Amino acid sequence: FSRLIFGTLYPAYYSYKAVKSKDIKEYVKWMMYWIIFALFTTAETFTDIFLCWFPFYYELKIAFVAWLLSPYTKGSSLLYRKFVHPTLSSKEKEIDDCLIQAKDRSYDALVHFGKRGLNVAATAAVMAASKGQGALSERLRSFSMQDLSTIRGDSSSTVPPSVTVRTSSKQSQPKPSRSASESTGSSGK
Repeated sequence: FSRLIFGTLYPAYYSYKAVKSKDIKEYVKWMMYWIIFALFTTAETFTDIFLCWFPFYYELKIAFVAWLLSPYTKGSSLLYRKFVHPTLSSKEKEIDDCLIQAKDRSYDALVHFGKRGLNVAATAAVMAASKGQGALSERLRSFSMQDLSTIRGDSSSTVPPSVTVRTSSKQSQPKPSRSASESTGSSGK
């Protein structure tokens, strides 16, 4: 919980203030923090799996976030300037090429799966049409009047009298049981 407040909400608020005030120095400071925090969050996804048993592991993560935020240690600025900026600067071209290829592949995959989805939908529509309207009318009949009134948004959930009459007429005329008919047949002989 404290990591959420100190690692995310506190920096988000001060990032907002930096953008609002248009203070370039503060803006750069918080951008460095967010880059480091994103890398930390990505790394902790894997380290949580392997190091969660380590004593004081979660306390160390909170202390690391506090170190990143501290105006005295300037942890995020130090990590960004010493490690992240030089690494990203030297690998920027490869990263950009990789991102462009990933974007193109994802677009191609989206088009491919979109076409497959349309083919499946078209096949289903043709099959439904070949079966005739019977399938559609059976599906519509399967809805009770209660379902339809709920769909319309009626909170009173009234049931039309015709449905009530059919239901009540079935209940008021019980079927004679076999033993009753046998007893009637035996008394008539």
